[in-house]
Amino acid sequence: MIKKLKEKWNISSNWDFVMIMLVFSLAGMSIGFFRKPVFHALGINAQTPFWIKTVIYIPLIVPIYQVNLLVYGFLLGQFKFFLEKEKKLVQFIVKVFRKKEVECE
Repeated sequence: MIKKLKEKWNISSNWDFVMIMLVFSLAGMSIGFFRKPVFHALGINAQTPFWIKTVIYIPLIVPIYQVNLLVYGFLLGQFKFFLEKEKKLVQFIVKVFRKKEVECE
């Protein structure tokens, strides 16, 4: 599995692979620290319905995760890798929304 990921991501170094996995881990764990103050500031608590939490979580927290990937990637020497991934993600999102615009016309 590691070999397949290294081929897919076009990396040859085991060290780069470990650093990339560490970046993903740190970015994911950091979201917990961001979610709590954001939800608190918006008045979301344990009694708030799950669907409301989800509707707020996605547009607010997901972009924070993407920024975390870039920050941790920079700190751990993998900025170029994650910047390329972010560019592809933005291109995909733009493509999806452009497709929907054409369908709506």
